Amino acid sequence: MSDTRKLIERLPKCELHIHIEGSLEPELMFALAKRNNVTLPYASVDAVRRAYRFGNLQDFLDIYYRGMSVLMTEQDFYDLAFAYLQRAQADNVRHVEMFFDPQGHTSRGIAFGTVIGGLSRAVADAGRLLGVEASLIMCFLRHLDEADAQKTLDSALVFRDKIVGVGLDSSEQGHPPSKFARVFARARDAGLFVTAHAGEEGPPSYVWEALDILGVGRVDHGNRSLEDATLVGRLARERMALTVCPLSNLRLQVVDDLTRHPLRRMLDKGLVVTVNSDDPAYFGGYVNHNFRAVSEAIALSREEIVAIARNSFAASLMPAAAKADAIAEIDRIAARGE
Repeated sequence: MSDTRKLIERLPKCELHIHIEGSLEPELMFALAKRNNVTLPYASVDAVRRAYRFGNLQDFLDIYYRGMSVLMTEQDFYDLAFAYLQRAQADNVRHVEMFFDPQGHTSRGIAFGTVIGGLSRAVADAGRLLGVEASLIMCFLRHLDEADAQKTLDSALVFRDKIVGVGLDSSEQGHPPSKFARVFARARDAGLFVTAHAGEEGPPSYVWEALDILGVGRVDHGNRSLEDATLVGRLARERMALTVCPLSNLRLQVVDDLTRHPLRRMLDKGLVVTVNSDDPAYFGGYVNHNFRAVSEAIALSREEIVAIARNSFAASLMPAAAKADAIAEIDRIAARGE
C-alpha cells in the first residue's frame, strides 16, 4: 500500500457533500424493488451499472429520480442511510452532513414524515453503533418552482429538531439561486444553515448569487468560480468552503480528465476545498476513493491531503470542541509521519 493511500485511510474526515439518494447501490435498489413490488426498467444489477454513462448532469438526474421510485417506507429510508453510514465508517468518516431531496419523494405520494423518520433513525443508530455522527440538510429541487420549495419548507419546519440546514440541488442550468431568494430567507430566519450547489455547470454569477442573495455558508462544487478572478479573491478572503466532488465531476464530464481537475488551481489560489463523494453509487466511489483518485491525478502532496482533511472539519457544523479534537487528531497523525 502506498504512503498516500495509508495516509488517506488513517486521516479522520468529514463528508459535507453526499446526497443520500445517490448512495443507492444497485443491489439495494433491486432488494427494495422486490420488497415494494416496484418494476424497474433494468433486467439486472449489471444492467443498472451499464446505464451509468452520463453525458451531463441531466443524464444522471433522469436515472437518479428513477432509482428513487423504490424508496417507499420508513424502513427503506433507514436501510438506505444506514448502508451509506457503514461505508462512511469504513472510510474513517467521523461526521456527515447528509443531503436529502424530499420533493423527489413527496411528489410520488410519500409523506415527508416517512422520509425524515427513516433517515433520522439511521442517523441516531449510526452515532450509537458506528461512532459516525451525522446530520440532515434538506435540499430544494431547483427545477421546480419556489412555491413548491415554500411548501416543502413548511413540512420541514414541523421536524425542525431533525434538520440542521437547507440546500439547493438538481438541474443548475437556467435555474439561478435568485429564483429561491424568499424561501432561503425564511430558512435563515428559522435558524437553519444554508448552502447551495453553484458553479458546477452554471456560471460564476450563480456563485455570486448564492453568496449575496441566498447568504450561503458553503458553496457546493464551485468549480466555475475559477473563471472570475474577483470571485476567487472573495472566496479566499472569506474562507468560504467549497465542497468539491472529483469523481462526480469526471463522470458528469464537468472535467474530461482528473489530471485537469480544478482542485489543483483551487489550492494554489488559497481556496478552502474539501473532497466529497456526491452520489457515490452512480459515480463509482465513496470518500476515500475520491481522495485517492484526485491525489494521484494531480499529485497532491502529503501536506495538501492533510489540509483538505482539516478543511472538512473546519467547514462543518460540528460543535467547536469536537472540531478542535478532530483537527488535533489529524495534526498528530501528520506529525508522526504515518
